[in-house]
Amino acid sequence: MYPRQVHSYLRDFFTENDCYILGEDDHYLTVQLTVEIDKKIMNRPFYWQYVEATNSEPNPAQVTFITNQTATPGNLYGEIIHFGSPRLNQLFQATRELGAYVQMFEKVDAARGQVILTPWLGVNYKISYCCDRTKEMLYSFGINLLTGIIKEDFYETLQAVELDTVPADNVFHVQFIIKPNRALQRLDAAIEAIVAQDDHSWAAEAKKRWQRDQRVLDYFYEDVDDKPECYDIEKKALEEQYDTKIKIEIINGGLFYLY
Repeated sequence: MYPRQVHSYLRDFFTENDCYILGEDDHYLTVQLTVEIDKKIMNRPFYWQYVEATNSEPNPAQVTFITNQTATPGNLYGEIIHFGSPRLNQLFQATRELGAYVQMFEKVDAARGQVILTPWLGVNYKISYCCDRTKEMLYSFGINLLTGIIKEDFYETLQAVELDTVPADNVFHVQFIIKPNRALQRLDAAIEAIVAQDDHSWAAEAKKRWQRDQRVLDYFYEDVDDKPECYDIEKKALEEQYDTKIKIEIINGGLFYLY
């Protein structure tokens, strides 16, 4: 996920959640948060408990998010946000909670006359390769609910069109043939195929690092017949640190009727 994609995601997230954008350039956003979004992402529960307990006037935060540090002038202060950062992961979680599913219709110029919109199921996935180091990848897929054709980088397709929550008067949207649940199974299979075909040498390297650290731990206790509790604790900590896992998560998705 490149800085411009992070920037676009932030703008869409805050705009859709009624947060006023006070200032913006290619490399930053300054946002006035709403009470709801402040509670979800600013990690200050004691402040909101105080406000609610005393019936005080709420003062949600104004925040500047820097999406491209290399293009930022030295006099701009804010929170650096990038793919993999805790704050962006927090926004992904907030998106799942606030609206993981949408139904949208492409806006079509009335001059075209009556047009037919085709249903697509769009899903954004996050794949996390986890061990003592973590690598995260985003994938966006769309599947045509009439033909079953799967399109990669579907998010980019949606960015190129204007969407609305209600269909225009001059459009007729076709009902899907492939049920969304069945289509989701196909997309899940596609993302699992990507994982299966990926290079998994990272897992073997993690195992080597685990074995190395385990040998060091065993060296310090090699003359101890009855291992103390701290040995078991450290051994368990190494297992948790180096154990390899692959997580596939759905960030959000929706039904999109496109021309």
